[in-house]
Amino acid sequence: MHDQTSIVNQSGHTLGLDISTSITGVTVLDNEGKLVYNEFWDTRNKNKFPCLYAKGHLIKDKLWNEIRNNFSINKIGVEQSLHTFRSGFSSAQTLSTLSRFNGIVCWLCYDIFDIKPTLISASSARKRSGLKIKRGENAKQKSFDFVVDKEPSFVVEYTRHGNIKPGILDKSDSYIIAKAAFLG
Repeated sequence: MHDQTSIVNQSGHTLGLDISTSITGVTVLDNEGKLVYNEFWDTRNKNKFPCLYAKGHLIKDKLWNEIRNNFSINKIGVEQSLHTFRSGFSSAQTLSTLSRFNGIVCWLCYDIFDIKPTLISASSARKRSGLKIKRGENAKQKSFDFVVDKEPSFVVEYTRHGNIKPGILDKSDSYIIAKAAFLG
C-alpha cells in the first residue's frame, strides 16, 4: 500500500469514472490527490436519451466541456463493469448493455484525452484507497461513509424524506475509483 501523502502526480489531474447507463459519477483529483471536481451526469430521461449513443453523446460533451477544457488529465480510472451473474441482481441483457456503454465511454476517454483508461474493479479500488470491507457488510454504504468521512468537500444531498438523492452514491464511487487510479 502506498503512503497517500508521499505520492504526487507531477504532471496533471486524475479522472475517475463510475459508468452506468443511468447515472455516471465523475471525480477529478489534482496532482496532490485533492478533490477538485465531483459530479454526476444523469442520463435516465428516456425521451432525451433513447439509446446508448444519445447517452454517449452527453458524456462526450461533458468530458470535453467540463473536464478537458478545465483540467490537464494524465490518468483515467474507470470502474470495471460486472462480468458475472449474482442471484437477484442484473440479467445478461443488463450486463451486456452496461459493458457496451462502458466500452463507449472508455473509447471517448481515449479519443478525447489520448489516454487508455485503467479498468479497476470496485473491490480493488476500495482496497487501494484504504477501505476495508468485512464479509456481509454493505460495500456501497461503507464506501459512501468512507468518502464522507475522508473528504470534507464531498457534497451530500438528501430528498425531502431524508434519503440520499440519486447520483450521490455514484459520485462517491467515482471518488474511490479516482483515488485508486491516483495511488496506482
